[in-house]
Amino acid sequence: MAEQDTTLAGKTGEELESALVQKQAEQAEMPALPAEQQITPTALEAKADEFVSPDVAKMPEVAPAVSAPEIDTAALEQAAPIPTEAPKVEAAKVGEVTPAKAAAGKISDESVMAAAQGELSPESLAEAATAELDPRATTRYQLAELFKSVEEGQPLPAWASPAVRNATAIMQQRGLGSSSMAAAAATQALLEAGIPIAAQDANKYATIQLQNLSNKQQAVLQNAAASAQMDMANLNNRQAAAANNAKAFLAMDMQNLTNEQQSATISYQGQLQAMLSDQAQENAAKQFNAKTQAEVDMFFADLGTQIESANVNRKAAVEQFNVSQQNSMAQFNTQMTAARDQFNANMSAQIAQSNAQWRRDINTANTAQQNAANQQNVQNLLAMTQQAQANLWQLYRDQAAWTMQISENNLARAHNAAMQAASIAASENMYDEKYEDFLITKTIDNIFS
Repeated sequence: MAEQDTTLAGKTGEELESALVQKQAEQAEMPALPAEQQITPTALEAKADEFVSPDVAKMPEVAPAVSAPEIDTAALEQAAPIPTEAPKVEAAKVGEVTPAKAAAGKISDESVMAAAQGELSPESLAEAATAELDPRATTRYQLAELFKSVEEGQPLPAWASPAVRNATAIMQQRGLGSSSMAAAAATQALLEAGIPIAAQDANKYATIQLQNLSNKQQAVLQNAAASAQMDMANLNNRQAAAANNAKAFLAMDMQNLTNEQQSATISYQGQLQAMLSDQAQENAAKQFNAKTQAEVDMFFADLGTQIESANVNRKAAVEQFNVSQQNSMAQFNTQMTAARDQFNANMSAQIAQSNAQWRRDINTANTAQQNAANQQNVQNLLAMTQQAQANLWQLYRDQAAWTMQISENNLARAHNAAMQAASIAASENMYDEKYEDFLITKTIDNIFS
């Protein structure tokens, strides 16, 4: 069977009616919207400048701590006394030694850490984006805008002309072209033709307004979250810097106090040993006045050995102290490097999580836009199919009504013709009776006159 031509241009009568029925049936059974009528959303794309680089939050290299100064042991060595002849005097008493005072340290102001206090910036407080319905998103507004183009005495707009011509043609076929029913049918056709267009335009405005409001709210929330994260990062950085500075100053205060105490202790011990050594030398010399020079030399040799042994022990203690200080400095530098590496690793992980969340949000927004477009396309197709079915049923109802009206008009005309024929026959009989009565009356009158 050849495909039926559904073009309406240039067709009239039954051909136009058949083409209308075929076109409405095709729209009622349309499986999908044409490509030019479908809504295709624009997908968001992640740009390179929208991601945070891990190098932004990377902590610079920590400068190594200054190595502890080494104590010079050369100045602490004591020379053995030169043997002399023992003076023959009375033994001298040991003088008073100035007692050593413990070094009192004081914590510097820089080593007292104050907790960093953070405040949320105004940019991190999100406000809900609200909007009122745009009057242009209502069918009533769009319908009013469409009917502004309909002016008395002017040609109908392109969207209204087909519906009005169809309604007028149907009414003229029924013989009601100049009746009030024809005007009402044209008005109804004009209204029905404008409603789908107005509804479609209103839906477009409503969709644009909702999308703009959603984009505005997402932008506000994203900016607020970025500002809050920046505030937290700044607070953490200030707290960490304050803690590191306080630790550094406290360690320096403690080290200065330790060095001062050790220096005082060593100075006191050296002074005491010097006094005891000198006094012992004098006392020994005075004690062995009666002894020979050989015994005096033996005593000074033994005293030199003791002094050399004390110098060796003191040098070993100082070297041990220097090594301990160097180990402490190396341990501190290792801890600072480990803390810096851990901070950089944490910042890199947070930045990677933020970038992944941004990609996930973009994919979610694209999916939502695609789902909304698919939903709108299905709604448009369903509305078009339902309207086409309604138009098809209306056409069937009009054809049935027109057939019944023609039948009733034929019966009425036959009845009127029968009534008129009966009336003419009755008038003819009455005329014949009247004429006969007149002739009889005239004849009688003539006879008796």
